[in-house]
Order: sequence, then structure tokens, then C-alpha cells
Amino acid sequence: MNFFKKIFGSSDASSDEENESEYGGSPIQDSHLSIDERFIFNFKKNGGKFLYCENKQEVAEQFENILEENDWFEKEVLCYEPALFNLLEENKLLYISPRSPKFLLATCENLIADEGSILFSSKQIRQDKPNELPANIVIIATTSQILSIKSDGLSAIKRKYERDYPTNITTIKYFEKAKEEDFTQYGSVAKNLYLLLLEDL
Repeated sequence: MNFFKKIFGSSDASSDEENESEYGGSPIQDSHLSIDERFIFNFKKNGGKFLYCENKQEVAEQFENILEENDWFEKEVLCYEPALFNLLEENKLLYISPRSPKFLLATCENLIADEGSILFSSKQIRQDKPNELPANIVIIATTSQILSIKSDGLSAIKRKYERDYPTNITTIKYFEKAKEEDFTQYGSVAKNLYLLLLEDL
């Protein structure tokens, strides 16, 4: 039984709440948690919405649930990755030259456990800066993309792209507005972010 089944045995909201209380509010840096658990804890602490998927069929189903929850059917979407166009076409979403996209659909380079952040490059967001992206973001990633620290993510990008090296390497870390004035978030833009995490290990 894998770690995600253990934590997210059922996909209902009550199991999510149980897991949050299970982890309490203790600092996570020097904890004994696995890298996957550390990422999920920090990602959710940053306000991200996490949906675990066992296979591609579940990714498609959860994506439809997100569209339904937000009433995004037949709306405009920002998406630069041809591999994702099929998912958009199946749901009658408009992605060719969108004028006012409701959300960004993208993959990512890596998921960074110690920050609970998402690492992007020009392969997913071209030259757009985080504040130029839509306020809503849906990310499709795999469990094998979870790395411990940001420098591991940068090393992985170097290995992955020997020739066609991407530019605009950036992370998005905050997924909800700070409840109070928090100087660590100064200058950052909060995004409403859903992560569809596909088990591939």
C-alpha cells in the first residue's frame, strides 16, 4: 500500500481534515516525514488544493470536477502545452489565443518539498511572470517530480534539457492571500491553485 493511499484512503473532504489534524501545526523542516509527506504538508499549509490520482482516468475525472466546481465549462483557458490540448478539447474549453482566460492549465518542472512550491520554466509558462498568469491555476504533476529542495529542481532541469535549456525558471509558492500582513509574502502574488498529482512510482 503506497503512502498516498495510507493518507488519502478515501477522496472525501473529511479524510482531508483528519490528515491536517494528524500533522498538527508543528514545524516541518526537521521532522521525520518522508519527502512526499513534507511536500503535501507544506503545499496545503501554503493554501494549495491537492487531489491525488491513481491513473490518467482519475486525472480526467478530477479535472472535470474542478471545472464543475468553478463553472469553467466552455470558458477560455491559457495553455501552452500541446500534450494537454486533448483534455481541453474533451471539455469544450477554448485555448487558441484566449483574451481573458479563467485559468492556466499546465504541467511543471518539479514540486519542491521544503517550500511546498511548484517549479516552472518557459516550457510551461513561456515568458509570463507569475503576476501575468491567471489567478486560477490547475497543475498536472507526478509523484516522481517531488524533490526535496529548490537546488535539486534546478539540477533536474539541467539534466533534463541538455541542449534546449529553458528560461524563465520560477516558483509559485503562495496559493491564498495571507490572513495577516506577512513580510515573507511581500511582492508575491497569491494564486488559487489546484494540483492533480498522478501516482507514477
